[in-house]
Amino acid sequence: MAFVQNVPFFSIMISMFAGIVSSVLSAKTARRLNIIATVTIGLLSVWLLVFLIQSDIGSYTYMMGHFPAPWGNEIRAGVLEALMAIVFCVIMLLSLLGGLHKLAEEVAPAKENIFYILVDLLLGSLLALIYTNDIFTAYVFVEINTLAACGLIAIRETGRTFEAAVRYMIMSLLGSGLLLMGICMLYDMTGHLLMSNMKASIDVIMQEGTYAVPMLITIGLMVVGLAIKSALFPFHAWLPDAYGYSTISSAAMLSSLVSKGYIFLLVKIFYRVIGLEYITESHVLNIIFWFAITGMIFGSVNAIWEKDIRRMVAFSSVAQIGYIYMGFGLGTEAGIIASVYHMLMHSATKSMLFISAMGLTDVSGKNRDFFALTGAGYRNKVAGAGFLVGSLSMVGIPIFAGFVSKLLFAEAAISGASWRMFPAIITLGISTILNAVYFMKTVLRIYTPITKEEELEKGFVRIQWNQQKIYTVAIILFILLNVFLGTNSKPILQMIEVGLHNFM
Repeated sequence: MAFVQNVPFFSIMISMFAGIVSSVLSAKTARRLNIIATVTIGLLSVWLLVFLIQSDIGSYTYMMGHFPAPWGNEIRAGVLEALMAIVFCVIMLLSLLGGLHKLAEEVAPAKENIFYILVDLLLGSLLALIYTNDIFTAYVFVEINTLAACGLIAIRETGRTFEAAVRYMIMSLLGSGLLLMGICMLYDMTGHLLMSNMKASIDVIMQEGTYAVPMLITIGLMVVGLAIKSALFPFHAWLPDAYGYSTISSAAMLSSLVSKGYIFLLVKIFYRVIGLEYITESHVLNIIFWFAITGMIFGSVNAIWEKDIRRMVAFSSVAQIGYIYMGFGLGTEAGIIASVYHMLMHSATKSMLFISAMGLTDVSGKNRDFFALTGAGYRNKVAGAGFLVGSLSMVGIPIFAGFVSKLLFAEAAISGASWRMFPAIITLGISTILNAVYFMKTVLRIYTPITKEEELEKGFVRIQWNQQKIYTVAIILFILLNVFLGTNSKPILQMIEVGLHNFM
């Protein structure tokens, strides 16, 4: 085994140990350690991705402690896993840098190092969900992820954030409970916890026709459990407050990464545990499809009526999660490829929108109300540019990542040639129009000029790009990442396709 193949293990351990060590460090030192750990893991993941592409080995397994199941644990890494790890590290780093100057205002000085502990645990759990080949280990890190996310919401210590954290915890534990019940039933039927071994046993079970009803219940429990945790409509009630009132870095990471970790686990269950053919035969995808297209409309309509810019961006996430599940609901490989690409696009874009929205409210008397943002794009040009690019991407304007995403969904719906084609195309069109309504009206508002006298009267300030250099760099890198995803989609889509085939 080449040394580079240890990267998944090292990545998880680096982030977990960084969290442990940060508990005895000062806030400043914990921040430095967190940034160093994230950059190191990102670079290691790039090394692994290059190795996997050049060696053409597809994917490989790594035994933890070199003991086989059931005593040992197992990691499985491939092109798609390495790609997701890179994207997660980049988004987490930019989200941290973008909200760095606000953290002192949002978190008590004595608890800043706790914030970085939670971030390290969050990254470690996400990497474990990406790489693990053991379904019970996946459940353990789902819970670590939940606790870290809940802590990141509550750490701001206001009444609204405590309420949001409690609501998030209640809904998330409900989802975790359903997932655990599904895992227990799978273990009872197959006698295995490793995903690849489960798949072999399930193939035999399905061919023999035994356990048909228990298998259907198991699939339903696991899908609903992860749907609740990733905020698929109608299980989304916790989302607007959780994203809207947490610290800005927390909101950027929660909206772009946490839900994607759960969805990525669901993709692994579809391919590596149950088998996509059996998932399709179970008709669970039909239910997912209708929930998804309803969420695409419902989330967009709520975003239109919302007057708080951060809650508007949060409600937009309900619609975008609907897009991802709609791709699953199409029941085709093209649909799932579109969904995985949309996960990358949404991660890069939604975090940029939250970071940009914070910059706009800072120059508007810290008022998040829609009408208070008039002219904010001129008062903070960098934040205005970031919000403009994010909005254009979400609407689906060419050269930005969102255009590719919506094109892939349209192609997947048409190529499927099933009854889902017309509902998917119609909903995609309506949702795109609604996206344009709430994002473009906000862009027009922030670029509607007001006089300097009005700014002085309302206590508004102007911020130049060189006054917040780290924030400016983060926004510029977010914009470049979005353009890169939009103009270099072909190699990314090839990696996604190869990675999904390696899941089988």
